Amino acid sequence: MTAPSSEPSAPPSSGPSAEPLLAVRGLVKEFPIRAGLFRRTVGAVQAVSGVSFDLHRGETLGLVGESGCGKSTTGRAVMRLIPATAGSVVFDGVDVQRAGSSALRALRRRMQIVFQDPYASLNPRMTVQAIVSEPLRIHGGWSDGGAERVRDLLDLVGLRPEHANRFPHEFSGGQRQRIGIARALALDPDLLVLDEPVSALDVSIQAGVVNLLEDIQDELGLAYLFIAHDLSVVRHISDRVGVMYLGKIVELGTADELYDQPAHPYTQALLSAVPLPDPRKQRERQRIVLEGDPPNPAHPPSGCRFRTRCWRKLELEADGVDTSACSEIDPLLSADEVGHEVACHFPKVRVMV
Repeated sequence: MTAPSSEPSAPPSSGPSAEPLLAVRGLVKEFPIRAGLFRRTVGAVQAVSGVSFDLHRGETLGLVGESGCGKSTTGRAVMRLIPATAGSVVFDGVDVQRAGSSALRALRRRMQIVFQDPYASLNPRMTVQAIVSEPLRIHGGWSDGGAERVRDLLDLVGLRPEHANRFPHEFSGGQRQRIGIARALALDPDLLVLDEPVSALDVSIQAGVVNLLEDIQDELGLAYLFIAHDLSVVRHISDRVGVMYLGKIVELGTADELYDQPAHPYTQALLSAVPLPDPRKQRERQRIVLEGDPPNPAHPPSGCRFRTRCWRKLELEADGVDTSACSEIDPLLSADEVGHEVACHFPKVRVMV
């Protein structure tokens, strides 16, 4: 089992409160591999491998990475929608993974999730009012002004009162996502896990939903765990960003640190692929192309998991540098070399154009 990464650094004192609302330590999630006629377990895929981070009140932490890197699994394990294999998730002093049924029910009021596909996450046979009011009915809040609460929520997310009697198929993708956000806000949560909330929307609609999320956060003081693969959207909304590769966080820092001066070669490769609005800068930019496909998560490489695709490792070896540590030792997140946390034996800041 992978050892948990080092203690995450606290945000600046001028930012959110010092005490984290959510503290994740050494989170591991394995999925069994089954084969044969009797579906016996023959191995395991470690989708999340010792992930650790803090999330503070009023803060947005973005998780980015390639498809299959474990970011959505991390979000679902934080919510305990799927059980974690190891590690701890502490929400406002309560261990989510060990909470009993009554304690977990109370936590459900304060931790909500918005899913990627706004249509698949809404019951097509229920009206908008029934969808948004369902959490209130489940938790006993409907009798205390539930109908008025639904109207207020629809207004908050930019929908009109008459929309309450319509069905999901009568709305656009952006409007459906607004319905999902209203449902998530029904119980006044403190934390929203946003699992790629705009990736299924047109680019023109994404900006409206992201701006809505920012306005809601400013008004209600929510904390967001924002999961996405669109680096431009993540930078716009996030206070801090964690980059994941093959189940691990390989770089963690403020949005400005990570986007302007990334130190991990994987982060640098990702950022070099982000289009720039200035055509001249786009032409002058040096693109870092990663060779090969990500390794099989059921059989990850020894040592650093990125070493099989690491362009910096090849450059160092060409210069005669001994890189045996990359194959033998799993690097832990450390801020000693570059000022923000990087899991690399040879971190080097690269100023992005």
